[in-house]
Amino acid sequence: MPLLDTFRTGLRNNSALSPNSAPAGGPNPAGEVDMRLAGPLRIVALVVTVGLTWIIVSILLGGPGSGFPRIQQLFNSPESSVTAEPRARKYKCGLPQPCPEEHLAFRMVSGAANVIGPKICLEDKMLMSSVKDNVGRGLNIALVNGVSGELIEARAFDMWAGDVNDLLKFIRPLHEGTLVFVASYDDPATKMNEETRKLFSELGSRNAKELAFRDSWVFVGAKGVQNKSPFEQHVKNSKHTNKYEGWPEALEMEGCIPRRSVAS
Repeated sequence: MPLLDTFRTGLRNNSALSPNSAPAGGPNPAGEVDMRLAGPLRIVALVVTVGLTWIIVSILLGGPGSGFPRIQQLFNSPESSVTAEPRARKYKCGLPQPCPEEHLAFRMVSGAANVIGPKICLEDKMLMSSVKDNVGRGLNIALVNGVSGELIEARAFDMWAGDVNDLLKFIRPLHEGTLVFVASYDDPATKMNEETRKLFSELGSRNAKELAFRDSWVFVGAKGVQNKSPFEQHVKNSKHTNKYEGWPEALEMEGCIPRRSVAS
């Protein structure tokens, strides 16, 4: 046999006897090892990928429930960030500023047409309102102790179909220093007579003498004042200027009233 043929025959025999080769039709140990390793490796790779993704998302989002602040910070410059304006603080009765010491904070609103009732608030306490169910058509009046600020009595007087004598009995016997809060609703003046207008004028009103049918009026006076009250607003009922059909606009007034000293 030629030397070259002998060499080729030896190579074929060695290949047939190689430990990595399997007999025809028999099992392949190397292939089985590859298949057994492929499944776990895929699972490990998937777990690692999910874990890294979760970490990156958590860093960007800044934790659960926080929206996208980190992402926004990446794209927004410090100059473009806008700080929300703080909400304005409200004080007693919704006043924008606190009252000085020894002053009573108040806010009052007249009725709007014959639909929305008036409100009288003093020292953060609602003295009269539709919610308290103690307001009505006509004049709504709250009497307050000028020293302590405590409510004495609150009543509504119908000035369209009521008896004006009920109102006179209410305001005639006032004690010195009593504060009188008045808010109109619908019609404040039809039943008014001269004595009623005079009594309100003596309490410090400038407009009681000219108050007329369906005017809007808010007023704070006191028994025994020497000057006219600075707390009064009045709008005439006029078809040319009325805000509502047949009624002028509602009036709103707020401020700080000095407490009366015990000696005064």
